[in-house]
Amino acid sequence: MATPSVVSQLESFLSITNRRQTVIASNMANIDTPGYRTQDVNFQAELNRAMDRPAGEVPQVAVHAVPGLLERPDGNNVDMDRESMLLSETQLQYQLGTQLLKGRFHSLLAAINGDK
Repeated sequence: MATPSVVSQLESFLSITNRRQTVIASNMANIDTPGYRTQDVNFQAELNRAMDRPAGEVPQVAVHAVPGLLERPDGNNVDMDRESMLLSETQLQYQLGTQLLKGRFHSLLAAINGDK
């Protein structure tokens, strides 16, 4: 099994972060849907799984129901404050990933150009 490159690892990081943003946005969109159950991605566990994958393999991110949240009378358990905080956190993680990837490409470009 080949060790994933830094670029491959960053690609996985961004893929997981993107999937989590999609799940959080879905939770927010369903705040008024009776019976809707909040879902999430265990970011750290998924990142660990992605780092163990062979290079180039696309991560399949597991989405799970979030236990222990307060449920409204209509059966919905979405908490907009929680989702907003997670969305902000996930956006920062995505920005970090893109900056790291950008830095990696700049380093590669500098190596190709001989630091001219």
